[in-house]
Amino acid sequence: MERFRPASEQVSVELWPHDPAWAVQAATESARLAGVLGENLITVHHIGSTAIPGIKAKPIVDLLPIVRDLAALDAKEAEVVALGYVWRGEFGLPGRRFCVLSDAETGRRLFHVHCWQAGSGEIARHLAFRDYLRAHPGQALAYEAEKEKAARIAAHDMLAYNDAKSDWILACQKRAEAWWPGLG
Repeated sequence: MERFRPASEQVSVELWPHDPAWAVQAATESARLAGVLGENLITVHHIGSTAIPGIKAKPIVDLLPIVRDLAALDAKEAEVVALGYVWRGEFGLPGRRFCVLSDAETGRRLFHVHCWQAGSGEIARHLAFRDYLRAHPGQALAYEAEKEKAARIAAHDMLAYNDAKSDWILACQKRAEAWWPGLG
């Protein structure tokens, strides 16, 4: 599947040592989202590198809310925006709703929110990757090395950074999906 890619995204890539506060931030922000999304929200998962103890990560917490109905989620766009988010819609991935929250004073990214409707295969893919890296510390450290290499290549372009580590992630996702209960 070919993905939509903006020409670039000029956001500096900084990798920080793992911070246990990221889990607390994820829970706090999940509660804020739950207050807006109401009964349509099934759950929110903390995903991405900030959810993997022991490895460096960009200090941007990734959340994966699972909703019952995307149309009902779309109807809440204004309320999500009122929380301070930029609503980017699918942003290149059909069936996803992507939102970004940045600090109002500094402009530093705080959260990336990837919303999916229950039943989407993307949910299992993200959770398998996270859980695989949590269960395999050697793979997590290999991922950290890929991230560091990508940050050296594309320190000021988030999309180029993501592209630089994409092949490693895709290969690891295959291993994770084979390993994850119910997918292997």
